[in-house]
Amino acid sequence: MKPFEYKAVNSVEEACSVLAEYGSDARILAGGTDLLIEFRKQNVRTPKVVIDISFIKEIHSIESPNGTIIIRPLVTHSEIVNSKVVQQYASLLTSAALVIGSPQIRNRGTVGGNIMNAATCADTVPPLIALGAKVTLESKAGSRQLDLSDLFIKPYQTKAKHEEILTEIHFTKLPPNAKSSFIKLGRRNALAISRLSVAAILTQDKNGKITDARIVPGAALPVWKRVTEAEKILIGEKPSIELFTAAGQKVSEVLISHTGRRWSTEYKEPVIAVLVRRALEQCTLTPNPSPKLGEGSSDLSELGEG
Repeated sequence: MKPFEYKAVNSVEEACSVLAEYGSDARILAGGTDLLIEFRKQNVRTPKVVIDISFIKEIHSIESPNGTIIIRPLVTHSEIVNSKVVQQYASLLTSAALVIGSPQIRNRGTVGGNIMNAATCADTVPPLIALGAKVTLESKAGSRQLDLSDLFIKPYQTKAKHEEILTEIHFTKLPPNAKSSFIKLGRRNALAISRLSVAAILTQDKNGKITDARIVPGAALPVWKRVTEAEKILIGEKPSIELFTAAGQKVSEVLISHTGRRWSTEYKEPVIAVLVRRALEQCTLTPNPSPKLGEGSSDLSELGEG
């Protein structure tokens, strides 16, 4: 690894000034769980400067004003797991944070890093897109806001400019009649990245009919997005195994329409359909179960791959 300059900053303003000076020659360090691993790789491009933002207090909090939840980017996965407001109003995000890596990684890794690294296996992104999250990017020129689903160009590439820093993720709290779930499939039940995942939200009226449905698969499409083709199948209907199976099959069809048939399609085609069905079934549990460690993840052997 070539030597680089290290700068620790204490405010967003200071971070933006350094980013404006170095542009594409700067890299941001938050929890370090992705960046430090990347630096170990052969032939990786070494930046001129690494900007350590981990000391900036103004972007390290969870707030819940006026029916919304604001999560600042330095919030760790463990802090999301332990947040009562997230547990109550966005439990699928709690479930996702709970199955990321090991306790050490959850204590260091940040939600901002998970988003901005843009790895296809990022576990917090599908729940946040299902929640309709918006993100705020800041630079010396000002700030801009965009839907999280519009942030990504392709794996490991976002629309953030070199001089911009993520400062906020916010979304509306789910209503009491909305239930949610997150299921992750890895090679084993712990310390494994997602091979596939599904975030789902269902809202039902007093007669039990589904009035709102959101389905976001992870590690499945070129970029994360809601599968509205499957969501439409659910609206106006009452939950049933047959209905959820049909929605899962539709997600599988959409996946193949984007990726084409590959060596892995024979496996992924039925598995994503099963994961969607299971996620929707979990949404109909009353009350919505509190996520616990080990729940929400499956290993490949459970779904037919040893």
